[in-house]
Amino acid sequence: MNIGAAARQSGVSAKTIRYYESVGLIAPADRSAGGYRVYDRRDVETLRFVQRARSLGFSVEEVGSLLALWQDRQRSSAEVKALARRRVEEIDRKIAELTEMRATLTHLMERCHGDERPDCPILTGLAGSAKAER
Repeated sequence: MNIGAAARQSGVSAKTIRYYESVGLIAPADRSAGGYRVYDRRDVETLRFVQRARSLGFSVEEVGSLLALWQDRQRSSAEVKALARRRVEEIDRKIAELTEMRATLTHLMERCHGDERPDCPILTGLAGSAKAER
């Protein structure tokens, strides 16, 4: 199948397929006599795997590791679990950061009158002034 059909079947855009090929996540496609990329069912499965891993926030490098483990029938599931654990830890770190950001913004909004006066604790807080924290 051509790149358009592979894109439709995998849910990955043709541009993204070319990108994944350029960074080595997928093997370079075979070419037709006319020079067009040719994909098969296995390529589509690999594209779906890559897309799912990327949607879970794995980096390109991590997806490469996951792909290698997926294709290695002698793999240790402990390696896969370790990659997933690191990803969950990163998600937890980001959640903590977002929670702190939300709390700070909420605190600043509660201090802001939101009226016609020019005094704004939100802007003061963004400028780093301790006055906004009072």
